Amino acid sequence: MINQLGRAVLAYPRRAPMTFSYVVLLLAGYVWVRQGLSAERANAVLGYVSTNLDNLQDHPVTAMLGSVLFFDGTLTDFASLDFVGTVIILGLGVICCLAWAERRWGAWRAAALFLAGHIIATLLTTVAIVVALGQGWYPEDVRHSLDYGVSYGSQTMLALAVLALPRWARIPWAVFALGWPLGGLVWFGPMPDFNTIGHVLGAVIGLVLAAVPALRRPRVDTPR
Repeated sequence: MINQLGRAVLAYPRRAPMTFSYVVLLLAGYVWVRQGLSAERANAVLGYVSTNLDNLQDHPVTAMLGSVLFFDGTLTDFASLDFVGTVIILGLGVICCLAWAERRWGAWRAAALFLAGHIIATLLTTVAIVVALGQGWYPEDVRHSLDYGVSYGSQTMLALAVLALPRWARIPWAVFALGWPLGGLVWFGPMPDFNTIGHVLGAVIGLVLAAVPALRRPRVDTPR
């Protein structure tokens, strides 16, 4: 078992080179922001790529694409709930499920599916924010809040991975993908917090994609 795991780890860069490169980029960005920059400069960089309402109105493309270059989580605080989120978002969603998608459909299609989940979930969440602000449910500082990371795209890949499972495991996995973000649910009147909305929408997008006939079969040969 240990030998098989070791071989799988060693083969990972060859079997999923796009995902491997992306994970290295995310880890490098994590170290750079937390160790290479001052707190003020780090907040400025992350604030610029945040997909908040102000940024999406001012520089939407830069914010949308820049947001997925940084990982929002912890790699060191093992006893925290944030680390559980890291395991799910970075570990399962990106390292495992995005790599699976890359092997199944190829790097370009996998990247497109990941970005589709990130972009669509972000835009739909933005609509929810605008509605909530208009009704007075969200505080006004939501407009420029810090909101960046890979989690919406990761949620899409996590849910899409139901296609890799036997039929009996697909409903429990879908429930898990939809349900785990609810652990941090905060209500603002009748509206949940926008992070929960975005995570659930990411999973819904993944489940919708899993039902697309063209995606239910591999498009590339899986490397052995």
